[in-house]
Order: sequence, then structure tokens, then C-alpha cells
Amino acid sequence: MAAGAADFEPAALESFLRDRFGAGDLVLQRIAGGQSNPTYYVDFAGRRMVLRKPPSGPLLRGAHAVDREFRVMQALAATEVPAPRPVLFHDDTEVLGTPFYLMERLQGRVFHDAALPGLSADERRGIYLGMADALAKLHAARPEKLGLADFGRPGNYFERQIARWTKQWRDSPSERIADLDALADWLPAHLPEDDGQVSIAHGDFRLGNLMFHAERPEVIGILDWELSTLGHPLADLGFCCMPWHTAPDEYGGILGLDHAALGIPSQRDFVGRYFAAAPPTAELRPFHLAFALFRFAVIFVGIADRARSGTAAGADAGAIAPLAGRFAARAIEIIDGRRAW
Repeated sequence: MAAGAADFEPAALESFLRDRFGAGDLVLQRIAGGQSNPTYYVDFAGRRMVLRKPPSGPLLRGAHAVDREFRVMQALAATEVPAPRPVLFHDDTEVLGTPFYLMERLQGRVFHDAALPGLSADERRGIYLGMADALAKLHAARPEKLGLADFGRPGNYFERQIARWTKQWRDSPSERIADLDALADWLPAHLPEDDGQVSIAHGDFRLGNLMFHAERPEVIGILDWELSTLGHPLADLGFCCMPWHTAPDEYGGILGLDHAALGIPSQRDFVGRYFAAAPPTAELRPFHLAFALFRFAVIFVGIADRARSGTAAGADAGAIAPLAGRFAARAIEIIDGRRAW
């Protein structure tokens, strides 16, 4: 691995692995693309694994919670929910300077462009429907049966989430964005009635965080559980519908593309596929899409803040910062009725 490519000393990890697994040599490779927790391929003594850790440097309280990632994947290991199998969690900071965990390394396909270039129309449709099926499986898993009853606070999920992300936005040193301020005021004034539905909410369920089978349109691994908690299933569903409302140059959306020609299902068909297999809940509404866009916009703000402080995990962190304003504008278009949803 190139000098300086890791944010820790590889020799310290190699020594740790020898203590746990016996003799072997470390092969380490940083995975590009992540914007939050640095992630690495780790090959050691015949084991092919993935390491996840928080970034080095000052962190927001509660952010980069790799212990929660490990816990939820450990709980889901005995279910039909497709998730990587955890190997070990290490909370001592003396080895790498931060806690970290290891999980199995899956072999498959990850798509970061929601237009799915290079696939046939039938393959694209299958990928989208497979994404809906995986989300339904996750929401069908009962947290109380998996030892996750205390993984978050049940009830009033949207109210608490709006307060959390609004505080993060207002505490940010970034330049003010009028549309984000408007959303922070609009969302709490338009909360839907709480229907009492609680599920394991992934928090960042989107195409780029899924690994598909090498040949079939089947999700074999839901990745990046950093934001997972107990929450309302429609938060994940609304978040997963963002590509229909963002353009290709806005983090790889599909707005403006010919969906029928590409084989990409409509949002209505995608949502219908999800509801056919998921536990019953209320209908998806503009509120849920606006909330999803608002939250992702604040995430972009956080990435920009970390880029300025030099702790961002992704090399393009500064380049995607302007997307905060564009996502907020898309949300305003939805709640104003200027964009079909």
C-alpha cells in the first residue's frame, strides 16, 4: 500500500492480526468512494476481510459509530436480511488510534450510478426490484426478536430526526443555504401522524450501499450501517426514492432520463414492489421525500465541513459540497408542487 494511503500504521494492524489469527502477512488496500468511515480491504492468512473505522481527528458526538454498525450486522447474521457477516470488533484505540471492526469480504457488484450504464433494460429493472426486495426484508426483521429493542428510541422518529439534522445544519460553520433553512422550518410543521411503525432503519439505503450477486439481480449485502437505528420504515423508502428526483450530475440520480427506454421502473412501480413484501404501513408522501432530501443535504454539509478540517474520508469531498443546496432545492420543488412525486 502506498505510503500515507492509510490513516493508521499498517504494521500495528498486522501485529494485531497475528495475535488473533496466527502467522501471516498483511495485504491492505483502501477502498475509494466512501465519505464517512475509512474502509479497507484486508487480506491476512487466507482471510479476505473488510475493515471499517472512524476517521482520525475530532468527530461530532455520536457520529462514525462503528460499534453500532457491528452490532446490527451481528444481530442480522441469523436472518434472511443480506448483510456482511461480522468477524470482530475492537474498541481499544491503542492499535489504530480509533476503534475498528472487521467483517467478511463479499464478492459481487456495486453500482454507484443509478442509471446503471452497461446493463440491459431487463437487468436494470431487475436491479431496482431487487433493491426494493432487500429493503422489504430489512423492515420485516423484528428488532425485539434480534436483541435490538434498545437500538434506538421507538416512536416520534421523524420529529427527533428533523431536530437532529436541523441542529447539525445550524451548528455548521458553512455558508447559509436559504432552501435548507426553509426546509428546517417546513418539516416539523408538516409531520405526518405517527402510525406506530418501528423497524430497523438503515439510514442510508441507496443503490451505492448495496452489493449485488455477480450474475443475478439479487442483493447479497447491504453495506454502510453507520446511520442505522430504530426508526420509521418510510424514512428508508423515501431516501431510496431520491434518484427519481435528482439529476445524473447530482450524485448520480436519474431525473430527466428516459426510464422506460432504460428499463428503470417508475417510482410508483418501485414503491409498489416494496409494499408488496414489506410490513403494512402508511403511504409514502411528499413529506418523506422532502425529509430524505433535507437529511442528505445536511450530510453533504457535514462532508464539506470535514473537507475544510482535513478529516474527510473521500478525496472528492470538497467537490460534492455544492450538492447540499441542489438537494434542498429539489425538496422545495416537491413540497411546492412544482415537481411530481
